[in-house]
Amino acid sequence: MPSTPNPEVGDVHTFERTFTREDVERFGEVSGDQQTIHTEPDEEGRLVVQGLLTATLPTKIGGDLGVLARSMEFEFLAPVRTGESITCEVTVDAVEGRDDRHDVACSVVCHRGREVVMRAAFEGLIWKE
Repeated sequence: MPSTPNPEVGDVHTFERTFTREDVERFGEVSGDQQTIHTEPDEEGRLVVQGLLTATLPTKIGGDLGVLARSMEFEFLAPVRTGESITCEVTVDAVEGRDDRHDVACSVVCHRGREVVMRAAFEGLIWKE
C-alpha cells in the first residue's frame, strides 16, 4: 500500500543509491544492453551505468508511494558510473482527487553532488484505500 495515501502538491521524496559493477552486469544480462561502456571498465575500474538502470531511482520512489505509472519521460544529462552516489528527488507537481484514486504528476531530478545527471517526469495514479 502507498506510504502517502493523500499526496499533496509540493511533497518531495528522496532516495540515494550507489550502483555497483554487479548491478550493471545483471541489468545488462536482463536488458541485453551490453555496450562496451557497460562491460569494459575505464582506467579507474568503473563502468558506465545504463540509462534505464539509472531510471530505476524514481521508479523505486514511485513504488514506495504506490504509483501505477501511465507515462514516463527521461532526459539523461551526464553519465553515471559505478561507485558514484546518486540522489534522486521526486516532487509532486499536481494531484487530482477522484472517487477511487489520486491522479498525480511528478518531476524528477537525479544528481551527483551539484551535477544533474538525469531529469524526468511521470504521471500515474495512486489508488485510494
